[in-house]
Amino acid sequence: MSFALSLAAGALLWTLLEYVLHRWLGHRFRRNFFGAEHTRHHSQGDYFAPSWKKFVAALVAAALTFSIGVLVVQPTLAAAFTLGLVGCYLGYEMLHRWEHVHEGLSAYGRWARRHHFHHHFVNPSSNHGVTTPLWDWVFGTYERPKSIAVPERLAMRWLLDGEGDLRAGLDPCYSLRRRRPAMSASKRPERAPSRR
Repeated sequence: MSFALSLAAGALLWTLLEYVLHRWLGHRFRRNFFGAEHTRHHSQGDYFAPSWKKFVAALVAAALTFSIGVLVVQPTLAAAFTLGLVGCYLGYEMLHRWEHVHEGLSAYGRWARRHHFHHHFVNPSSNHGVTTPLWDWVFGTYERPKSIAVPERLAMRWLLDGEGDLRAGLDPCYSLRRRRPAMSASKRPERAPSRR
């Protein structure tokens, strides 16, 4: 029972870290190792930090968590806590990538995608949790997603049909925000002649 509780505690801590890293290091204080990658992800929707960076982050987190854990509890419980934390981190990474590159197949997948894309395309000050809304509720940053207008240049492949339009059946939840066409020289308003 203690092993399962330690595992669950590690998983719960990850959900808090996910929120804290995203909200404060990704959006509030951007001049850091995480903020630069996160800003790039928001501006180039299909960009993800390289896998080697994520692997190093997981390795450092595991080493620190276990090292501190064995000072507080027995090694088996420290290992369970570390496994819960790092396991949830890896689950988060897979879910986050899946949200951007594949259509949601389950009710949870569709919910997670809308929750996350509300953050990306509607209000970046809300919905910082990717795997759970728990900490958004706790800290008052949760917003229930309505229809999400995705900018055309950031539209995910799964969102579009072969013609570049919104795929059928997605219109109650998503819409495309089209770029304004460039105005031709013949349609631009004429400037008043300068008086010199």
